[in-house]
Order: sequence, then C-alpha cells, then structure tokens
Amino acid sequence: MIKAGIVGGAGYTAGELIRILNHHPKADLDFVYSTSNAGNPITQVHQDLIGELSLVFTDTINKEVDVLFLCLGHGNSTAFLEKHSFSKNTKIIDLSNDFRLKADAKFQGKEFVYGLPETSKEAIKKANYIANPGCFATAIQLALLPLAAAQKLEHSVHINATTGATGAGVSPSATGHFAWRDNNFSVYKPFTHQHLGEIGETLQDLQATATSNLLFVPNRGNFSRGIFASVYTQFEGTLEDAQKLYKDYYETAAYTHVSNLPVHLKQVVNTNKGLISLHKHGDLLLIYSAIDNLLKGASGQAVQNMNLMFGLDETTGLQLKGSSF
Repeated sequence: MIKAGIVGGAGYTAGELIRILNHHPKADLDFVYSTSNAGNPITQVHQDLIGELSLVFTDTINKEVDVLFLCLGHGNSTAFLEKHSFSKNTKIIDLSNDFRLKADAKFQGKEFVYGLPETSKEAIKKANYIANPGCFATAIQLALLPLAAAQKLEHSVHINATTGATGAGVSPSATGHFAWRDNNFSVYKPFTHQHLGEIGETLQDLQATATSNLLFVPNRGNFSRGIFASVYTQFEGTLEDAQKLYKDYYETAAYTHVSNLPVHLKQVVNTNKGLISLHKHGDLLLIYSAIDNLLKGASGQAVQNMNLMFGLDETTGLQLKGSSF
C-alpha cells in the first residue's frame, strides 16, 4: 500500500483528494495536515465524507510517507518545504503553481516534472517530484496539444473559458459570495491569467515555432464546478482531418476523449475525464474542451500522476462517473 499524506487539508481540492485516496485500493491515507483544524474530525469540514472515514486533522507530519500531496495556496508550497523535510524516498506532488514553470522547477535539490500525462507520461513514471498542472491550463492544453504535436499551431489562438465557483477556492471572497455569483457572469484577468506561462511552455516543447499569441479571456460562471473552454485558431484541413488528428493523438490517453457530438459540463463533472469536440468554420478550427476543475484540473490528475509514479495502472482509484441528469 502507498502511504499518503496531505498538507493543506481544508480546501476543495484537498476534499476531493481525501475522497479519492480514501477509496483507492492501493493507497492508505496516513495524515491530513491542517494547522487551523488540528484535532477536528475531517468530516467536520468535508461533510460529504461522513460515515466514510474517522481520521482527524493533524498539525504534525509523518516524514516517512511514500507520497506527499501539497494542497496549499500559491507561493506556500515553497515556504512549507523550506521548513519541513521528508525522507529521500518520499515522492511529492504539488498542486500549486510554485514549480510549474521551468524557471521554478528546481528547488532544494529537487527537480519537479510538469505532470500532464497527455504529454509527459514516461517522464512522470520516472519522477520523484511532480508539479500538477493548473485547471485552466489543463483544459486549454488538451484543446491544443494535437495541433502543436502536428506542427500546426502557427496562428493566433483565441480562448474563452469559464470556470465554476470552486475555482476561486474555499476562502470567502467578494466574487465568490453566493449573492454575487448567482445569476451572474463576469470576466477576470483578461489576457494575463497566470496559467498562460505553463501553457506556452508545454506547447513550445511540442512545437518550437508554436505561436506565443494566446489570447485568453477567463470567465467566472454561476455554477459550482467544471471548466468549459472554447478555443479557435486557423487550420487548413477539413473537419475530418482535424478529427483524425485529435483521435490519433489521444488514442492511448486514459482520460481524454474526442467526441463527434457537442460536449457539455455534466459529462465531466465528478470525473477525471477531459472531453473534446471539434467544429470547422471556414479556415477556423473551433475546439471545445470540458473538464472538472477539481478532478482532471487538480486532485484527479494528481492521483493519476501518483499511479504512474508508483507503477500502477493510471486509472486505479479513479473510476468515477459523472451525473448527467
């Protein structure tokens, strides 16, 4: 059994990670670290787990765990690792953006591998330290990877993507409050979102000449979870050409699938799937991409990476079904 620890246990991503690991057939959840909740039952915070586990939050850590998941706010993973050391055999999966960019990937003698299985499966299998991709970054990269791999990403890319309220985290905020979010829709960080850096690096790893002109407009939606991205760029081939390109690229992907029908969020929420559908309009290829921001965009992908790192089938413990009605 893989002995796992979680640091930063009170947030949405931690809640989903606890849920998955608690039912994972090859993992044993050893501790969930949260200084603000130490001594409290985990089910007091994550009430959907009542009746499923009896663990309490702790303010102590086991330095000998096999894998450590960091579910901390951006910038806090580096601070935590500066204060705490772990066994040289402990693998670390960080869900913040602290180590995603190449310039930040080396830290205290550790080298973090960018953990997107659709591009880096073999590197993930050999890695001891993983930088888990961002949620918007995952949805957008899944929409564009086949084009970059085929050296066809030469023109500007227009991206409009909407995330649910859980994308803002569990802490109260003005734009996360129910009265503000309900029956509302808004744009934030247009053209400057922090995930653009990791998207650009991944695409240019596949295609050195890939455009850096990613015109990304992120939106806040009035639903709880999920990301739906609409992405378009110039493409010279037919729709059939594009479908073959995408289906060939994702033929061996465990969780990314290309649909001939339009996709929607209910197909992916509560699953680790990434669903893609394509539409051709003149010389433009429109790519729709849908994921659950808390699973394929965070905790589900983290467990997928853990499975790969420990030589398991990457789908182990992730047989989750969406609720489409």
